[in-house]
Amino acid sequence: MLFIPEYAASARIALELARREAVHLRFTQSGLFAQVPTLEWVQSLPDKPTEGERLDAFVSRFSRLQDHLGDKLLPRFAELVGASPRSLLDALNTAERMQWVDSAQRFVSARKLRNLMVHEYMTDQTLFLDAVLAANDACHMFYDSVERIQVWAITNGLLQESI
Repeated sequence: MLFIPEYAASARIALELARREAVHLRFTQSGLFAQVPTLEWVQSLPDKPTEGERLDAFVSRFSRLQDHLGDKLLPRFAELVGASPRSLLDALNTAERMQWVDSAQRFVSARKLRNLMVHEYMTDQTLFLDAVLAANDACHMFYDSVERIQVWAITNGLLQESI
């Protein structure tokens, strides 16, 4: 597959940043989910500042990666293959067609989790817990997308074997 060379540099940078963000999120995720969070765990967070900080780091890194994927990586790679995404949905549709994401709808749903994790903690702990558990699952979708884009970039000559 050919790509438009003038978009190559920004696509490479976006991919490298996504890879770094994914590494940081994966580290935080592995610590936070060493044990499956429960409602009792959520209720005990005010008394466990270390766990609260770990959770805050997870929410922050989750948000940063999903923002970067939706705002930078997917649009840059969509442009690279000749699409002109005017919205996130345009970029997601291109990404789905290119098989960089399995489901545009699932990706959009994952983007909504940040608000639930930030705003529901103090008002609805059950909804908050559900959002945290769903975000844990969504991380794997994000990692998979970064990996698929990297493989595509290597296969199509945008990157060397290892960046």
